[in-house]
Amino acid sequence: MKKYLADRTALIDASGIRKIFNLAASMKDPINFSIGQPDFDVPEPLKQIAIEAIKQGKNKYTQTSGEPVLCAKIAQRITAQFGPASHCFAAASWKNPSVLVASGVSGALLLSFMSLINPGDEVIIGDPYFVMYKHLVNLLGGKCVFIDTYPDFGLHPEKIAGKITDRTKIIVVNSPCNPTGAVYSLNELKALAEIAAKKEILILSDEIYDKFCYDTAFESIASIYPNTILMKGFSKSFAMTGWRLAYVATPQHLKPIVEEMTKIQQYTFVCAPSPFQQAAITALDYDVSDLIAGYKTKRDIIYDGLKDKFELVKPGGAFYAFVKSPQGTGTEFVEKAIKNNVLIIPGCVFSEKDTHFRLCYTTTNDRIKKGVEILRKLA
Repeated sequence: MKKYLADRTALIDASGIRKIFNLAASMKDPINFSIGQPDFDVPEPLKQIAIEAIKQGKNKYTQTSGEPVLCAKIAQRITAQFGPASHCFAAASWKNPSVLVASGVSGALLLSFMSLINPGDEVIIGDPYFVMYKHLVNLLGGKCVFIDTYPDFGLHPEKIAGKITDRTKIIVVNSPCNPTGAVYSLNELKALAEIAAKKEILILSDEIYDKFCYDTAFESIASIYPNTILMKGFSKSFAMTGWRLAYVATPQHLKPIVEEMTKIQQYTFVCAPSPFQQAAITALDYDVSDLIAGYKTKRDIIYDGLKDKFELVKPGGAFYAFVKSPQGTGTEFVEKAIKNNVLIIPGCVFSEKDTHFRLCYTTTNDRIKKGVEILRKLA
């Protein structure tokens, strides 16, 4: 069979997250800390808009770049956030942003990397990292340059500066971060912007968790650095993980990147799901702060419950904690936890190290407390 397969398939592994997620289906009532999707449902008004769109026949292709009304509203939102009236450092660049509606941030990542990465190009990625970054870069013949952010999981601009070469094409920023829950400060982002500006390096800012910030206001590097490819989505904030809906925005001077991404979308995804784009128009104005607030409580239950038994940094955002294994490797501790009906993910899925495990606190508070109790006993 190997003779039939493309060589590139050997460059990636099956998702470690999906393996654990699939395992949950065969277990009896496990405490599932594995998969990154909210435990609340899509808000009812947004579901009804999608249902009505389906009933009204809005089930056909949209324009490749997205439903025009949605694209226009996204552009207005970005201009309001970062444009001339916002007093941001990069305000002039965001007056008329280019927008592409994509099939999830995952789809947007694939389109952007396909548009930008040549074999041998280097992409700087903080370690730990979202799993897709590494595998997509490898698939396209690029080279991942990892920045060790242990043990505090900060941005570490000074380490990034030391890794930049003439082959550096992109610096990936993910804040709030999956898997660590780290949220980068404005000062960290300013320092990185100054470093990237010296060689006009592109920054790709993955902001899918931007609404999940618990202790400080969310800061975007797009407000500071004009050579930014901005990615936001609906999957996490509105529990639309299965709807596959996100968007990309760039300043006008980076419009050719969005144009190339759109061209590749014509031959891959074609367009994002049509009826769900109708719901997204309303979602842009829909307040989910009450739903998000509950996740700060969940974060506190996890942190307060584990901090005296495990080594962990208090997550500032997203809905993950990246915890050091109390003994042995992260993989060994995960195996022990699974035998005790708790599903967590080994840290090596997200890192070049195997010292930690990731848990996702997207379940009920009672289930979190029960899971914490089991993990404490295992420690």
